[in-house]
Amino acid sequence: MRITTAGLACRSGRYFTALRKPGSSIGESWEFPGGKHRRGETPQQTLRREFLEELGIDIKVGELLFETTFKNHQQEYLLMVYGVTLADQEPVLNEHLKVGWFLPEELLQLPLAGSDRAIAEYLVRP
Repeated sequence: MRITTAGLACRSGRYFTALRKPGSSIGESWEFPGGKHRRGETPQQTLRREFLEELGIDIKVGELLFETTFKNHQQEYLLMVYGVTLADQEPVLNEHLKVGWFLPEELLQLPLAGSDRAIAEYLVRP
């Protein structure tokens, strides 16, 4: 099982998400930024690298909030979701069309990648 990560940044009850550019398996879907773990990295290092590569934003990784599993193209993944704090930087849209801050209920109305829908559902649980 491969490990992948996602970062949850929250400001005033709204969560940071990014809309992927077309062309990938999750193209034109909103996602909580993160990505696939590389050998030799901790999940926290994976998150920092992915935020820097995809958005040009440095982050501080907090606690592990929850984990879930999903399957994509016959590959099983363990998704590790961490709270993150974004540095005060403007995002660079290397892999995304735009970014936004959404309330949990609004997230469920967006076209989310499948694994990211599980995160949005986690956020709206009482």
